[in-house]
Amino acid sequence: MPEICRFFGIIVSMNYDDHPPPHFHVRYGEQKAIILIESLALDRGSLPPRAMGMVLEWALIHKEELIRNWYLAIEHKPLNKIKPLE
Repeated sequence: MPEICRFFGIIVSMNYDDHPPPHFHVRYGEQKAIILIESLALDRGSLPPRAMGMVLEWALIHKEELIRNWYLAIEHKPLNKIKPLE
């Protein structure tokens, strides 16, 4: 699962040829979550509230880049790194 961003101990990645709807995977320590790109809703898993807040803030800023990466992943093309939250 290619990593597309890392910030404050949060790792964001996408799978190649993953199931719809468009989403990304997040790991923070032992916790994992799947976030839907369009709605930025939690699909599965859980994160601590502070980590979830940072992920959602980051995803809102980079929503278009996330969508572009989703379509690259479907086509098995290299994914672009996305700037971390600062």
